[in-house]
Amino acid sequence: MNISHFLFYPLQKKVLLPISVLLFISILILPNQLIAQSGVTPEQIAEMTSVTSSVISEDGNYIAYTVSVPADPYEANTSNRTELYLLDVAEGTTRPYYTSSSVGSLDFRPGTHTISFLTQRAGDSARSLYELPVDGGEAVKLFSFERNIISYTWHNDGNHIAFMATDAPETSDSSLPYQADVYEENQTYRRGFITNVARAGHTPHRLPVEGSVYMIEWSPDGSQLAISAAPTPTVDDSYMAQQVFVLDYSTREIVAEVNNRGKIGQIVWSPDGQRLALRAGANINDPIDGRILIVSARGGVPQIIDENFEGKYEQIVWEEENRIHFLASESTSSLFGSININGGDKQTLFYGDEHAISSFSRDSTGALAFVASTPSHPNEVYYLSPGSAPERLTYNNSWINGVELGRQEVITYQTRDGQYSIDGVLIYPVGYDGATPVPMITVVHGGPEAHYSNGWLTSYSTPGQMAASKGYAVFYPNYRGSTGRGIDFVFSSQADLAGKEYDDIVDGIDYLIDRGIADTDRIGVTGGSYGGYASAWMSTYYSDRFAAAVMFVGISNNLSFWGTSDIPNELYLVHSRERMWQSDEMWMNYLKRSPVYWISRAQTPILIMHGAADTRVHPAQSLELYRHLKVRKPEVPARLVWYPGEGHGNSRASAKYDYNLRMLEWFDTYLMTGDSSAEMPHWDAPIPDRN
Repeated sequence: MNISHFLFYPLQKKVLLPISVLLFISILILPNQLIAQSGVTPEQIAEMTSVTSSVISEDGNYIAYTVSVPADPYEANTSNRTELYLLDVAEGTTRPYYTSSSVGSLDFRPGTHTISFLTQRAGDSARSLYELPVDGGEAVKLFSFERNIISYTWHNDGNHIAFMATDAPETSDSSLPYQADVYEENQTYRRGFITNVARAGHTPHRLPVEGSVYMIEWSPDGSQLAISAAPTPTVDDSYMAQQVFVLDYSTREIVAEVNNRGKIGQIVWSPDGQRLALRAGANINDPIDGRILIVSARGGVPQIIDENFEGKYEQIVWEEENRIHFLASESTSSLFGSININGGDKQTLFYGDEHAISSFSRDSTGALAFVASTPSHPNEVYYLSPGSAPERLTYNNSWINGVELGRQEVITYQTRDGQYSIDGVLIYPVGYDGATPVPMITVVHGGPEAHYSNGWLTSYSTPGQMAASKGYAVFYPNYRGSTGRGIDFVFSSQADLAGKEYDDIVDGIDYLIDRGIADTDRIGVTGGSYGGYASAWMSTYYSDRFAAAVMFVGISNNLSFWGTSDIPNELYLVHSRERMWQSDEMWMNYLKRSPVYWISRAQTPILIMHGAADTRVHPAQSLELYRHLKVRKPEVPARLVWYPGEGHGNSRASAKYDYNLRMLEWFDTYLMTGDSSAEMPHWDAPIPDRN
């Protein structure tokens, strides 16, 4: 309840009110924190919705956006549904636009007043292209293909699209009533096509580009297409081996090749069609696609601009002849700005210390629609007109208004070697008074090419405000190797697995202990993927420092990890920078940087959880750690949980909820109490009955 919803008028004469009414009024005027729910619950996170994308119309009148809606974990273990909404900018009103089936790839069709999107409706054999007028009506199918349309982009005539779809897989000729899965063979390539959706029955033309296609962009005049393709459809090649080609639309011939190397995330045409801007890696060893490179549309070697930027470019748009507009990350902050293509005259339009911005679109006037979270709220749609402050336009998850949250702040500390200052985000316990140190959960991001921004930091696998409601502090460190701090910083952890990068995490913990915030005897750790590796490392090598750990899809043995992961080439190029088999010394070094090597130190109770279908970090990584602990340190509480059908992170409602409850229960058992000898919780998940 919010007392601002009530209007109080001064009394004109003395009025005697019943005691019950006086009591009701006294409740209304209590401080907000006394009438708010004390903290976020797992049940609220399980039902939390989130804006996932937005696109503004060219005239700026409308913003189409998508909302991710979770299934009820008690009813169905299914993935989130993505619903489409339309916002009238002038009126500030929003309405459900299409919610019958999950949608993606929103766009405003050129020259019309319609929104196009991809979905698969009842009766469709594959994901198809639909459109709806902005004033409502029934969705009309524009085009379907024999297989799912992965993505599409409009020609400026509003009739032609370039789209991507996979080949049809080969089928077995075996007479057996069974088909074996031959690993990494018979993989389907992604192909590029062009078709005219205004002509019924028009046969799509396949683009003559070899390999597996990942990006297609029309030139502004529609005469050419820029296309990225990798030699094979393997994950490794999609990360490290995409090359850019320019195709003539009329002749269907490749007219230029760009000699780019390394990761690539975007291709953007200049307004005159003479150049391309790539959001890509600085070189083949750059772990992220966060730089801007410029190249002629006639081909050549891309040239990096703004090389010394101590941040990461997240999205670029080329709107003026010699100027690129961008979204970037700087440490825990986000910013909008523009820069000349020679790297000069860089300007900041908006700097958000408390906006974690994920994407934006721009109308013809320069106004922006963007998706962002804040420390107190998950992703919503915001509007930013030139010269103004951002305005929040959507209001999902109204339950948050009645919840008291833990205070969140950005902290900075020095590393023990004096090389870097490290930024991180700290959430204090709800109602924190600073009187005594509190138990603290350290949440380590994956990658390590990632970072935490100062936005909403609570999800099924990140305890955040749920833990704050229970009396924990929660610490999110951006250790060396994280993004958002420039090229040197992101390269600084390469060839040093679990070395100074993980020392940085412990240095941050010591900083918070010295400030009197964290209880030295009650420090916990959790994380997924590379953060799961950190959780395993902290519960073995650094075990004397940690009272409890929850490891998710993490690495325990670098030797076997290299032999089972689907990204061995990426691991070499942007992480290790050396091949472990080059010498006996290297083999031993990789083993010593593995948590299983340090099992003799293990004394930290650890909950290990993993998707049974994970191809990035094979589930055997979790099994190895669990088995070593059970055989060599049986006195240490350890539990292994598999999630059937889940990959590198849980995607289904029931599996997420189960994970969430198990994680919090483990910390409550061993971290809150500080008692490593406590009896393990029951093997079954602590799912509350629904009345």
